[in-house]
Amino acid sequence: MLNAVPDFLNSRLDWLLGAFYTLPDWSQYLLITTSKIIFVMIAVILIVAFSTFFERKVIGSMQGRVGPNRVGPLGLGQPFADVIKLLIKEVIIPSQSNKFLFVIAPLLSLIPALAAWAVIPLNNWYVIADINAGLLYVLALTSIGVYGVILAGWATNSKYALLGAMRSAAQIVAYEIAMGFTLVGVVMAGGSLNLGDLVSAQAGGMSNWFFLPLFPLFIIYWISGVAETNRAPFDVAEGESEIVAGFHVEYSGVAFAVFFLAEYANMALIATLTSIFFLGGWASPFEGWVFLSNFTWLSWLTIGGLPWLFIKMCFFMYIFFWFRATFPRYRYDQIMRLGWKVFIPVTIVWIGVEMLMAWFQVGPWSELGI
Repeated sequence: MLNAVPDFLNSRLDWLLGAFYTLPDWSQYLLITTSKIIFVMIAVILIVAFSTFFERKVIGSMQGRVGPNRVGPLGLGQPFADVIKLLIKEVIIPSQSNKFLFVIAPLLSLIPALAAWAVIPLNNWYVIADINAGLLYVLALTSIGVYGVILAGWATNSKYALLGAMRSAAQIVAYEIAMGFTLVGVVMAGGSLNLGDLVSAQAGGMSNWFFLPLFPLFIIYWISGVAETNRAPFDVAEGESEIVAGFHVEYSGVAFAVFFLAEYANMALIATLTSIFFLGGWASPFEGWVFLSNFTWLSWLTIGGLPWLFIKMCFFMYIFFWFRATFPRYRYDQIMRLGWKVFIPVTIVWIGVEMLMAWFQVGPWSELGI
């Protein structure tokens, strides 16, 4: 009886595969791409849901508290309770607001945050769209999200929301430039705009990862990513003590949940991109360690794949939470000064240093012969 179940499943699987291969090529491509999109979207939504839970746990631990522990075992049901609460709350649209822009603004923030995942390589074969200009695609989409913030602040007809939107727009413009300059250094080191090629250029173990020769650019990219996502200590766009809740002060229910989803999806995106650009993406840090290969029970550590990318992403997500629990909020003028007067000049100088190192054949990218 027990053997009949696997046999039945195998026969059903064979039937499905046979039906799949009889389809036209365009239908096969459409089904494969659609399944990839669905998998990635579900994964991102689950990451967002449980990121809120683990953020509260991490901050609670740092403050000597337990954190959420009532819903489900160990409190793991808390994200689902939060979703249900937001879904059943009423969406209140202010009477003096621009109703169309009020509704469309959250979507303008969410869509770029999700669409950018289309070019993210989860391992050496799983990527929705393997395009050669993937890095430019990501840069373009991450800069579009600011429009949702600006429209949300303006459409609500609230002075607090408008002030938060103006702060956010100026902040994103400042740090987007710094992020762009850091990625110039990454492209010089990897020799490609394709994200998969950038990971392949870091193959060979931790010593070949770009965060070592590009350490200043690595730090600037990460801090700029924190500022881009409006996270602490750069969360002046929603400073509770100054402008209530900033650009989404008038949002509630599902509309607020969409902004919330966009923020955490952007956090996961920045964490993943930092892993790809500077920490080898899906590559194992122990790749090439011969002595590990001699032990059967440790040899799997040398094999790259999605688990390594997930571990690196979780590490950077933890740093997001740690920043929020540790650092006080910067003043607006301090944030602008850091972006314009510190980060941008440092990135320009380091790009020059990298050009000289490549010219004199020094460093891991010497084979490019720039």
